[in-house]
Amino acid sequence: MKRLSIALFIALAALSAEGYHVIQKIHIGGGGSWDYLRLEESSRRLFVSNGTRVAVLDIDAGRVLGEIADTQGVHGIAFAPELNRGFTSNGRTNDVTIFDLKTLQPLSRVSTGQNPDSIVYEPKSGRVFTFNGRSNDSTAIDARTGEVAGAIPLGGKPEFSVADGTGRIYVNVENTSEVVVLDAQKLRVVRRSSLAPCEEPTGLAMDLKQRRLFSVCGNKLMAVTDADSGKVLATVPIGAGTDGAGFDPGTGLAFSSNGGDGTLTLVREVKGKYEAVETVPTGRGSRTMTVDLKLHRVYLPAAEFETAPAQPEPGRRGGRTLAVPDSFHLLVVGR
Repeated sequence: MKRLSIALFIALAALSAEGYHVIQKIHIGGGGSWDYLRLEESSRRLFVSNGTRVAVLDIDAGRVLGEIADTQGVHGIAFAPELNRGFTSNGRTNDVTIFDLKTLQPLSRVSTGQNPDSIVYEPKSGRVFTFNGRSNDSTAIDARTGEVAGAIPLGGKPEFSVADGTGRIYVNVENTSEVVVLDAQKLRVVRRSSLAPCEEPTGLAMDLKQRRLFSVCGNKLMAVTDADSGKVLATVPIGAGTDGAGFDPGTGLAFSSNGGDGTLTLVREVKGKYEAVETVPTGRGSRTMTVDLKLHRVYLPAAEFETAPAQPEPGRRGGRTLAVPDSFHLLVVGR
């Protein structure tokens, strides 16, 4: 009986585990920095920011298709598919590149606030919004004409943003530990909500059906909030060095990509309480992510690293790690 009980326990534990792991590594090549990535679901093309370019992958074939060049210090990518347009936020040049979504060819550039970081398309207003880390504001751009519609002061350093499709945009403000809600049509802040005890929020995702926001924070917590009231409903432990969050409505899982310890935390609502249900080893520096809603996979940029020598050579800093040249790649996490 005791042996049967142990076997039953092991079987139940296996069933309860989510079973996510790294299933593929896709070589992109090149080096430099990276930030956000976005999957264009209809074309199955993945857009990955990489320093001065955006690499574009056929995610199902697992190969690089091309790139959007001259996006200096690129952070984020947004799509307006009904206009056949894409947009990149270029942090070093304080502007947005508007490109043809089919051909990937640049169409124009639009000036923004200082160091545009996160970027989101809000379909009800037909505007693209950049969230500018140094000028602490948001620039609104008419997606059709490319003209600036206005700027919204945010009262702090904005991080990731999400649009809910009803004309509201939610953005984490890192240095005030808040979620700020914008009216995309009126170009104004309509609410500020504290995320305490969450500190220094970065990545943000949303469960549109249940109206839940998932903010991942620098003190190794994910804050789950009610999008309509701003109330913090739960906090869940995550890993270190997070900068990305995601939600998959098909599985009910929320994710935090933790570049500091090279893990991906999976969070689920279990009997009315949000819990971390699995921690997946990924790679050091894999701090951002996006979710594939069709295949229920998670994509994370990564690179191989070498340890800097104790006595730094010219061009190196002691005590830091350096990316191996041409080692930039994509990790695919799934079941």
